[in-house]
Amino acid sequence: MNNQEQLETVMNLIIHSGNAKSDAMEAIQAAKAGNMSQAESKIHDAEQAIVEAHHSQTDMLTKEAQGEKTEITLLTVHSQDHLMTSIAFCDLAKEVIGLYDYLQRS
Repeated sequence: MNNQEQLETVMNLIIHSGNAKSDAMEAIQAAKAGNMSQAESKIHDAEQAIVEAHHSQTDMLTKEAQGEKTEITLLTVHSQDHLMTSIAFCDLAKEVIGLYDYLQRS
């Protein structure tokens, strides 16, 4: 993977991971406001963004498995951190939304 390809892949990973976290936060806010349909929609958007981020990560992993070395830069590490943080945030957001739903139905 040349430097330009790696930069594009890393930036896609950061962008989609960031979008996932933002969508998950919006989902929590919607649930807090009692709008569960919007919360579900935003969580769906967050999950789709994570899928897109995973495509970028898989591209990097596949190329490395095929023998193409990837230069490990701070930006590469940062992109992986963004993905893992977004995945954890989305998982927690689903739990928070579930709690808001339960409290609003009680």
